[in-house]
Amino acid sequence: MRSAKLSLIVLLLLALIVPFAKAQDGGAGLTIGFSQIGSESAWRTAFTDAVKAEAEARGINLLFSDAQQSQENQIAAIRAWLAQGDVNAIILAPVIASGWDDVLQEAADAGVPVVIVDRNVDSDPALFVTRVSSDFVHEGRLAASWLVQATSGNCNIVELYGTVGSAAAEDRHTGFQDVLNLFPSMQITRSETGNFVRTEGKAVMESILSSEDPANICAVFAHNDDMAIGAIEAIKEAGLVPAQDILIVSVDAIPDIFVSMDAGETNATVELSPFMGGPAFDAAIAFLNGEEVPKWIPVGGGLYTSRAAYDADR
Repeated sequence: MRSAKLSLIVLLLLALIVPFAKAQDGGAGLTIGFSQIGSESAWRTAFTDAVKAEAEARGINLLFSDAQQSQENQIAAIRAWLAQGDVNAIILAPVIASGWDDVLQEAADAGVPVVIVDRNVDSDPALFVTRVSSDFVHEGRLAASWLVQATSGNCNIVELYGTVGSAAAEDRHTGFQDVLNLFPSMQITRSETGNFVRTEGKAVMESILSSEDPANICAVFAHNDDMAIGAIEAIKEAGLVPAQDILIVSVDAIPDIFVSMDAGETNATVELSPFMGGPAFDAAIAFLNGEEVPKWIPVGGGLYTSRAAYDADR
């Protein structure tokens, strides 16, 4: 019965994996503001680089603002662009989900379309064109489904939580827990935030290992690879063998996680595509051209347990 349940969950999740949205050419001569959260992780840096490269290839004048993990900085940047009056559109990767109503209304009043990328906002969808993102809930479900199979549905789990209040963290937790709810012997016994940062992931894991019996920890689910890599360092320094004594599953599929995978120090990662710039530019251009744009444009990726499997999908 349990085996049939495991197989059904995996098949359903694989069927839900959404294809990459494909970018189209266009946008030369436009000026677009891009408010990025910051550079808290290797994935975030790759995302920024991908957006900049896409803008350059299209001939878009990209006004880039690094918010350094501050919503106040993001709001200030957007208001500055609106005051200058020379942006055709704005792309926003929000730090957290709440607190955007006023500035989004200001952009709408100015006739400047806003495209949300990566994380979500909880504002009225009428205030922005669309959201280009992964399905974070699905990512959590994929990670949990792998872990269920790897542990035969019996595991005490440490969760390294992302930034509290961010859609990525909240939704990955929800998706992960959705699957765990089907298996009573799969439990999150500790959940602590590491803010998606490698050093914080290490510090949190060090604290947990110093206060818990490591024998009671079956696995770590990290909301991103950077926190997982920090946890791996803490596990090794505690004299344990990561990926063996404590299983590791995380999200992003950054190059460093595959270095750890090749070294046998991590088990699985769910890909989060950094290539959201193309679909975001396409959505803004379509809106400016008077075309209808769906309220969500998904990008997606699979779960990988080896670099070879990941490379084969490229």
